[in-house]
Amino acid sequence: MQLTKRQEAILNIVKGEGPITGEQIAERLSLTRATLRPDLAILTMAGLLEARPRVGYYFSGKSPNQVVAERLRRVLVGEVMSRPVVVREDCTAHDAIVTIFLEDCGTLFVADENAFLQGVVSRKDFLKVALGGRDLQKVPVGVIMTRMPNIAVAYPDETAWKAAKNLVAHEVDALPVVQRAARPDGSEGLQVVGRFSKTNVTRLFVEMGEGK
Repeated sequence: MQLTKRQEAILNIVKGEGPITGEQIAERLSLTRATLRPDLAILTMAGLLEARPRVGYYFSGKSPNQVVAERLRRVLVGEVMSRPVVVREDCTAHDAIVTIFLEDCGTLFVADENAFLQGVVSRKDFLKVALGGRDLQKVPVGVIMTRMPNIAVAYPDETAWKAAKNLVAHEVDALPVVQRAARPDGSEGLQVVGRFSKTNVTRLFVEMGEGK
């Protein structure tokens, strides 16, 4: 979080003299209370300062980095996920590769007719098949995909921070976002509802940098 020189001065005053009123801070800086109001609002909303009626402003004890980390931990996967790109298990490797190019993505989720997750297939999987000299028109995705339960997933109500850690830990480009649901036969399965990828993480990082 980038602070202006005035905001840094306000923060230092509050650290040393807090709790302190807005009028007293303005007096220390030889400015009017109205001039400081936007800066005080920004510092309070950012979590660096806290305010109590009839008491004044005091330092929250948090660094700008801690504030950003707390904001990141409040963002849920369901708020930033994108539309999943799904294919069926009997889709050929050739058709799946075409889908990857048309959808501009690096990973496809394999699901049945009821959107229950069966597997994940990535560009690396297709590259292995191609280098092996196999006919991409004849190889079904089901033969080369990674199957459940060996798939890392994300849930809409978990934090984007946790999902991003899983992207790094499993060295994958995207996670299927799933919800637990009952299959037609009564058993429980994971239904694909979204996609959480490195692009989502990058977009979130950019938006936070822009103060959104």
